[in-house]
Amino acid sequence: MPITPEQQAEIEAARGAPQATLRAVSPGMEAHLYRAHEVLDHGFIRVIDYMGDDAAIVQAARVSYGAGTKHVSNDEGLIRYLMRHWHSTPFEMCEIKLHVKLPVFVARQWIRHRTANVNEYSARYSILDREFYIPHPSQLAAQSTVNNQGRGAVLEGEEAARVLEILKSDAGRAYDNYEAMLSPEGPDGAPQQGLARELARMNLPMNIYTQWYWKVDLHNLFHFLRLRADAHAQYEIRVYADEICKVVADWVPLAFAAFEDYRMGGVNLSGKAMACLRRMLKGETVTQESSGMSKGEWREFMAAVG
Repeated sequence: MPITPEQQAEIEAARGAPQATLRAVSPGMEAHLYRAHEVLDHGFIRVIDYMGDDAAIVQAARVSYGAGTKHVSNDEGLIRYLMRHWHSTPFEMCEIKLHVKLPVFVARQWIRHRTANVNEYSARYSILDREFYIPHPSQLAAQSTVNNQGRGAVLEGEEAARVLEILKSDAGRAYDNYEAMLSPEGPDGAPQQGLARELARMNLPMNIYTQWYWKVDLHNLFHFLRLRADAHAQYEIRVYADEICKVVADWVPLAFAAFEDYRMGGVNLSGKAMACLRRMLKGETVTQESSGMSKGEWREFMAAVG
């Protein structure tokens, strides 16, 4: 189960004891505080703390003492300008701290985004739970024939069943051995020293779950979401990014709308691509051979302009 009874009790206790504050708060984010949003079969994300809101971005851009302007449209226009022109510092004034439960192989992808503060559950100090990510049959796919890091057709029938059984049995067997190595009792019940936790953990599979606290500013969070909420990202990390997007949309709605428009929904064109676009608008027929672009660049350009 994603949330233990003890964690749920902590969440209810924290939400049941609100405190008055003079700091800026986001009503949308207040609704998310501490609550767990389930992801995959045993994972979740939950907001532990945050700082700032849309007004904080505007305030930092103007270096003013007020909370933005009296007109939301003015704040929205400034935020869109900042996003459009790649001004990053004002967005760094907002921060979020998340508690994330995720499979280890997803964590290894996630940690490549180094512009955050991370503290992970220690398997040297504590014993990991018997929880493994087992994909839904719809996510069991063959290797893509056109993308070396992607998936192709979904596995079916006996092959899909065999793969699922391998994943389940291997994970269970590895954890059984993990417990056996840690145990103060041997197979015959005789006393044994038991292997150190820091060594026993190396036998565990990549689909076991870990947890961490992850704190990041909004600028770097947007960079994470642009890559990981993209349709080309691996499914198992994309579903976490999608859930975070919902939280951010409630936290800083003006900034998230600008992010969706300029980063998720927009494209960047090279100088060669802009030259080709201008030629096309003048009625000229442009081909890959006459564009000055590589085949890959041309393919991406044509996909962008339709």
